[in-house]
Amino acid sequence: MAAAATIAGERNRVATAGRLELDSAVVRFAGDSGDGIQLTGAQFTQATALAGNSLETFPDFPAEIRAPVGTTFGVSAFQIHFGARRIWTIGDHPDVLVALNPAALKVSLEDLKPGGIVILDAGSFDERSLKKAGLAADPRFDGTLDPYRVVPVDITAGTRAATKHTGLSVREQLRCKNFYALGLVYWMFERDRAPTVRWLEQRFADRPELAAANIAALDAGHALGETAEIPQLPAFHVEPAPMVPGIYRTVTGHEALAFGLLDGARKAGLEMVFCSYPITPASALLHHLAKLRTFGVTTFQAEDEIAAVCAAIGASYAGSLGVTASSGPGIALKTEAIGLAVATELPLVIVDAQRGGPSTGLPTKTEQSDLYQAVFGRNGDCPIVVLAAATPSDCFAMAREAVRLAVHHMTPVMLLTDGFLANASEPWLIPDLEATPPFPARFRTDPEGFHPYLRDERLVRPWVKPGTPGLEHRIGGIEKDYASGNISYDPVNHQRMTDARWEKVLKVADAIPLQGCEQGAPGAALAVVGWGSTYGPIARAVLNARARGHDVAHVHLRHLWPLPRNLGDLLQSFGRIVVPEMNKGQLVTLLRSEYLVPAKGLSKVTGKPFTIAELEAAIAAELEADRA
Repeated sequence: MAAAATIAGERNRVATAGRLELDSAVVRFAGDSGDGIQLTGAQFTQATALAGNSLETFPDFPAEIRAPVGTTFGVSAFQIHFGARRIWTIGDHPDVLVALNPAALKVSLEDLKPGGIVILDAGSFDERSLKKAGLAADPRFDGTLDPYRVVPVDITAGTRAATKHTGLSVREQLRCKNFYALGLVYWMFERDRAPTVRWLEQRFADRPELAAANIAALDAGHALGETAEIPQLPAFHVEPAPMVPGIYRTVTGHEALAFGLLDGARKAGLEMVFCSYPITPASALLHHLAKLRTFGVTTFQAEDEIAAVCAAIGASYAGSLGVTASSGPGIALKTEAIGLAVATELPLVIVDAQRGGPSTGLPTKTEQSDLYQAVFGRNGDCPIVVLAAATPSDCFAMAREAVRLAVHHMTPVMLLTDGFLANASEPWLIPDLEATPPFPARFRTDPEGFHPYLRDERLVRPWVKPGTPGLEHRIGGIEKDYASGNISYDPVNHQRMTDARWEKVLKVADAIPLQGCEQGAPGAALAVVGWGSTYGPIARAVLNARARGHDVAHVHLRHLWPLPRNLGDLLQSFGRIVVPEMNKGQLVTLLRSEYLVPAKGLSKVTGKPFTIAELEAAIAAELEADRA
């Protein structure tokens, strides 16, 4: 049992029924794309949430739609980090790896923690499968697995034995092996099978033989753990995490985003029209919003990216909330039309689910490399508001914030998420929607004294629905005279219009919160400044550093343009500043140019999130440099 204590490494106390008690654990399921890995992970997540643990999950999809079976290109994985304390990340390294074929083992083994547990489907390790995975020798016998605790289980044979009574074909029987593996892991972490059984019965209500086969496989895997007495396979207990009382559900970032956009539209009193074109990882937002059509949401899949954004602009012109979404390549195609929304001064919400680039790049991997594009990436001086969500559940609040700013400042707002936030999930305390006051859109209806190009103190022009009696007017993308709205090529007028558009966006800073510290306080010896999905690993690394007595603060930006009014003073109060980003240093460049602070960038562009260990090492290096 001593070796098993390497998992989570924080407690080594035997709990009731001989189970080793842990503060946290990281489990990864991996197999072929057709093995039902994401479904397996989703069921384990549900069972873990019902057990009361805090958790963070991340599904890792292959980019290929249908890679050859058994190859490394087709490996699908699902990782979950859960514990008896607040979980902010998916975990640096898995403690338990469930590999359903040699390719899954090859892809994931380098991430496994030394001394971690490897559960292998021994029935899949034949000569043909090893060759397809690109393995010259069987890793079970060549020393590759010596640093780990290996649990070879013939999941293939066990699944067939458990399901042979169902009358299914051999092919259909073997499609249940993910539930056999799930049952074994349920036993390891004492998860309740009942919710999964109910789900299977509902899912296959029209095919009861499939439900029975999967339930039989689940039970057989669980029974193996109970009865086999495998020395390498310990049992664990993870206490429920302390959580704020309330009703929770597990959400991915883009599920929360869909709910936040809807709540924002309702707070603004508007119908929402969501127009998009499929692209990874933004496509899920269209799927989620299409399910909300009974709540005043219209979804439209256009023939291309340009048509999608133009349709969304048309919806806003007509008096609805126009929303569009894409990833970096699609945002590039939308840029001219976004400039049209700037020139016509219409509200528009643009979601950019960032992914690895450039060009097609890494479609299923995460990155933060679109910040330059969001802030500066349009022809002409073409400013828009830019926001970023920090966690999956934070996508709800930031989506609502994007709607608020777009509607009240008559401007496009780009909300940055990324591949991690889109697909990762965590428990979400369902908020009291009434606690946030409405921010109704204001349409001009009174023709008395109306002029479409007059501005208020925020430089915002009125929003008029087409066809409103006495308020007829025209807008367009060619430069207009500041006062009359007639087409103008006058150089002095263009200077005035450019200045007005720029200042109008900068004035949005008056309507956003001042920047504070997530942890620590102004004047700390070191500040770790982040944005987007770096929140989790930064938060944990800073918390660990502060627990060791170091004077470290965490500043996380959600409003990226315009920047908060007090941000310059806050940054200048710190002794040192380090900015971790999953790009080559885009926020750090922006901060240095705006505030002339000696911020230092920390870049990672591997398609994977930062680990806590990487950030702890960076914090230690900066503190050591400060002492020197």
